[in-house]
Amino acid sequence: MPGWLGNHFVTQIGILVNDVEKVSTAYAEFFGLEKPRIIVTDTEDQAQTRYNGEATVARGKLAFFDMGSLQLELIEPDQQPSTWRDYLNEHGEGPHHIAFVVEGMKEKIMLLEGKGFPLQQKGEYTGGRYAYMDTFKELKVIVELLENDKDKDKDKDKDKDKDKGEDV
Repeated sequence: MPGWLGNHFVTQIGILVNDVEKVSTAYAEFFGLEKPRIIVTDTEDQAQTRYNGEATVARGKLAFFDMGSLQLELIEPDQQPSTWRDYLNEHGEGPHHIAFVVEGMKEKIMLLEGKGFPLQQKGEYTGGRYAYMDTFKELKVIVELLENDKDKDKDKDKDKDKDKGEDV
């Protein structure tokens, strides 16, 4: 049974941190992996980021670890209003979201909102878009929806994080 999202395969776990450089070094050492490059999310004019229905200039530093079928995303938010900043201020460092690749982002958002899970934040990245749904009360974690553009699907496995922002 595919459920409301059309699949039940977790593709990413997002973890909020205060210092992405320090924490990415710790993860690299712990797992014996190469430390990934740190990138900064796109500016608001490119990302079209909206938080709780309002435009926001919020950005974050990101590091991605590909762990087989799952990706770990470390997120260091700036001080601007965002799901990342508010969650980090309220809960401290740690897990923020689990992500699922979906098709039909607008329809999935409408479906989840109709089930009582409001859209918290959404934005664009080169090759697709994301949406954070406020599922915390019921699921104890935020659910992120990821939709990749069809023509980008062939290249997404080469480097999922390559086009999500600029290098630090």
